[in-house]
Amino acid sequence: MRWRAAAATAIAGLALTLVASGCARENDLTTGSATVPTLDDPDDPDAPDAPASPSPTLRTIPALPVVSAPPSGEVTAFVQQSSLDVARGQLQVVVVNDTVRDLDPTSVRFRDPRLARPLIGGNLRVDPAQSQRGYPFPLPARPDCTRPREQTASFVVVEHQRGTARVAVDDETDAVGRFLATRCQELALAEAVTLSWEDRVPVDRRGAGAVGTLTLVVEPRRSTARAERHEVTIDGVNGSHLLGSADDPSGWTPAVTVASGDAVRRVGLPLKPTRCDDHAFMEGGNATAFRVRFTLDGEPGEVLLRMTPAGSSAAIGFAQTSCGLG
Repeated sequence: MRWRAAAATAIAGLALTLVASGCARENDLTTGSATVPTLDDPDDPDAPDAPASPSPTLRTIPALPVVSAPPSGEVTAFVQQSSLDVARGQLQVVVVNDTVRDLDPTSVRFRDPRLARPLIGGNLRVDPAQSQRGYPFPLPARPDCTRPREQTASFVVVEHQRGTARVAVDDETDAVGRFLATRCQELALAEAVTLSWEDRVPVDRRGAGAVGTLTLVVEPRRSTARAERHEVTIDGVNGSHLLGSADDPSGWTPAVTVASGDAVRRVGLPLKPTRCDDHAFMEGGNATAFRVRFTLDGEPGEVLLRMTPAGSSAAIGFAQTSCGLG
């Protein structure tokens, strides 16, 4: 019995020693004492590996305050015109409302001295404070082509709930001048001939790699005693970003001449896709618009001739099939 009592006493003493040692180690770790190796002490072979230092890329970066410029208190405007706007026969005036109050227009009119009458804007809606809105303006079908063509100051008149604002318009690319140059050439050419595209696009075979035919219809005006006679030569036709000549990457050169009173001419142009990527089929509104170069009574000119919706559908369908996408 004595040896059991002695053993129990020894075990109790050992337990007290271990508890004391643990308390001392915990105390040393807390106070930074060097008498007991810490977890990252390199001299302690039994110490576990020290945890990796936090990556500097994980440091918390305080958020910077968002700094916004105070409103200038001004309303400005500029012209923009996408390929879709050109296809629709319009331009857009973007009104920039850099004030603290919303602008709620009841009418928007665009004035340019080269146009006989003001253009009336559509799609009227609120232009919030420190924001901007674009308003479309249909361009005239028959502008006055006798007016001077030099670019001058244009402006937009915005009538709104609180009054009227007259705002100068920045037309950096001279969209009005480009429209007049194109439309007045179209009107001059129309005095001699009518140009159009056939809606059908026949093909040489079915499936990928097919070659189609784009047909230009040239219809001279009838010759009468009072009508002035004209002569027109179709010098060349440029392809679009999607469709081009199957024979010459630079385009077609029909060199067809017609005069007033001649019969209708149909000029077949061999056609193939110039690109087959998805973006080519999604880019803008000019996939089926082709520039026609001509000479009218000795004077060179150029017009952008678009296919009808039915013709565009047929031409794009041909391109998809020829590309192996249809």
